[in-house]
Amino acid sequence: MSAQQSWLKDRRAGVLLHITSLPGAGERGDLGPDAYRFVDFLADAGFSTWQTLPVGPAKDDLSPYNAQSSFAGHTGLISPQLLREDGLLPATAKVECNKDTSRQKLVEHAWHTFQSDASQDDRSRFEQFLQNHVGWLPDYALFRVLRRQQRSRPWYRWPTALRRREQGALDAARSDHEDALQQEYFGQFLFFDQWSRLSAYAKRSGIELFGDLPIYVATDSADVWCWRDYFTIADDGHQLAQAGVPPDAFSDTGQLWGNPLYCWDRMAKDGYSWWIERFRVQSILFSILRIDHFRGFESCWEVPADAATAEHGHWTPGPARALFDAVLSALGPLQLVAEDLGSITREVTALREVLGFPGMRVLQFAFEGDADNPHRLEHHTPDTVVYTGTHDNNTTLGWWLSLSKEHRAAVLNGLEQPTQAMPAALIDAALASPARLAIIPMQDLLGLDSKARMNIPGTGKGNWTWRFQWADMPRNLAADYRTLIAQSGRLEAD
Repeated sequence: MSAQQSWLKDRRAGVLLHITSLPGAGERGDLGPDAYRFVDFLADAGFSTWQTLPVGPAKDDLSPYNAQSSFAGHTGLISPQLLREDGLLPATAKVECNKDTSRQKLVEHAWHTFQSDASQDDRSRFEQFLQNHVGWLPDYALFRVLRRQQRSRPWYRWPTALRRREQGALDAARSDHEDALQQEYFGQFLFFDQWSRLSAYAKRSGIELFGDLPIYVATDSADVWCWRDYFTIADDGHQLAQAGVPPDAFSDTGQLWGNPLYCWDRMAKDGYSWWIERFRVQSILFSILRIDHFRGFESCWEVPADAATAEHGHWTPGPARALFDAVLSALGPLQLVAEDLGSITREVTALREVLGFPGMRVLQFAFEGDADNPHRLEHHTPDTVVYTGTHDNNTTLGWWLSLSKEHRAAVLNGLEQPTQAMPAALIDAALASPARLAIIPMQDLLGLDSKARMNIPGTGKGNWTWRFQWADMPRNLAADYRTLIAQSGRLEAD
């Protein structure tokens, strides 16, 4: 098939904010009233896009990029408030989700209420949901139940019969844990239902949801346990190779991600069916998808399984266009953005261009390197998405405060001596860029420093916890940004 035409036609603006960073009573943001209020803010401010990080079931490290499934939603994002409003929790139920009140208990309570009180229409919707996700949901639910039974041990440390997925052991487990499996199904039903309602509200408000599809999956995930032949994993769970990237702007020793790599030949024999289903499910949740580490589809950095850093790896070929042709042939045109940051070759750029995927430009990278630096403002093209910074960057104010005097001078020269202070100067540059879509992290809208940083690549602790509060917002923030967005030609017609 021929490559899809670029979908990015009009000048628009959006905000990057993960769901967990929303305000609220619990220990993380969720899909409840504060999410709807944030949509209202975006619409009032003239934004048309809300970008989040991946929404899969995170593990203890909280990383959205290290989820237990490539298909499932994070039930920790389910809103207790909405469960109560739907009659699935008693009106007197405590709706906060603090450390002593797990979402799992709330799902369990809601499931028992649903069993006894649900209407026939709701039961039919639940059954239809099960049918729509039969390709991944039963195995994911079993993975979750067994992992709890095994006290959160990774699947490669389970008893041999379960680790190897021997049919008799799986059948016995399904029989022994039937109600627990139903609860897992129902938890996913609740997540997708609450997400669908938020998505519909956003659409009515003129806001598109923009998601993030990680290229790799966690070793201890339902994906690897169920589809082991697709990954560089031995039968006993031993990892044969791991993913990463060579030294780059984020790390002098590269980034060692630890994820297994794909057995692309095996996936190709199955027509990339796993990827087609993955894109299908994510397209239910999001109108736009960022393809994380797009470079890895052309060639990926393979590191020995026992390596301590990512320095001593090598490039191995990926599926390139074949995978995306299979996905687009099966699902039709999709609004996809290629995360083309880092070590990008001519071959990677050619792949992105032939597929018609917009790339990314990050302004915090625009004032270093040589004249060929693609992030420099003079190299921006309409068919790109521009950011002041991403979830992996410092906040723009934190970045600015960390720069040397010489580097600051280079930035100011590159911005033609702006009158605005940081981060406003970089935000103005992003909105003025030829790139048709400009995305601003919420931290930059609020002018926050390094304390509000979301992630420091290569570190395993202290990340993914930042949240804003409504009190952080200046009273005129929406009105001020509506003016800026209109002046930059990014305000969509009502």
